[in-house]
Amino acid sequence: MNNPTSSAPTPRGPADHDVRAQIVAAATEHFSQYGYEKTTVSDLAKAIGFSKAYIYKFFESKQAIGEMICSNCLREMQADIRAAVDAAGSPPEKLRRMFKAIVDSGLRLFLHDRKLYEIAISAASEHWPSAIAHEACIRQMLLELLKQGRESGDFERKTPIDETAAAIYLVMHPYINPVILQLSSNYTDQAPAQLSGLVLRSLSP
Repeated sequence: MNNPTSSAPTPRGPADHDVRAQIVAAATEHFSQYGYEKTTVSDLAKAIGFSKAYIYKFFESKQAIGEMICSNCLREMQADIRAAVDAAGSPPEKLRRMFKAIVDSGLRLFLHDRKLYEIAISAASEHWPSAIAHEACIRQMLLELLKQGRESGDFERKTPIDETAAAIYLVMHPYINPVILQLSSNYTDQAPAQLSGLVLRSLSP
């Protein structure tokens, strides 16, 4: 009987990476079908054919597995937002596309994979490192965009840039935070254009 819980030393390096990837893939499938809250580590162990103790050699908790899945989802969202910004020419157009990409990427996860969206809600509600890092990434993108706009003369330069970035981030926040996004879904058709237009008027030199 092939039992991964034998006392042999756990292999390190690429083998570890493969096992972690296998656990994350199985967890992603289970969370998609049954939800994060309803899935236990024992459920994942049965699905993969590992023991629960063996899984704990690679992840200290179910949340640690959720963190990995959440990080993967958020990195995809960040890539989509970055691609939308980079595809635009002028800083004002970059800001418009950033707003729209934030809303669109959140809605894709919300509407197309509701069970995985539950992980994002847990991450935001409980301030997981992945959620904190995601918000920091968005703030950094925004700050870079504002600097470009000031250098090009498209945006005003009188207000401290950190203050400007913080204010715009607060406008974006209902569409970045998955907990609030589900309550704002009735406004997502109009929000990107209307809010970015309002912000851009405030940024005029």
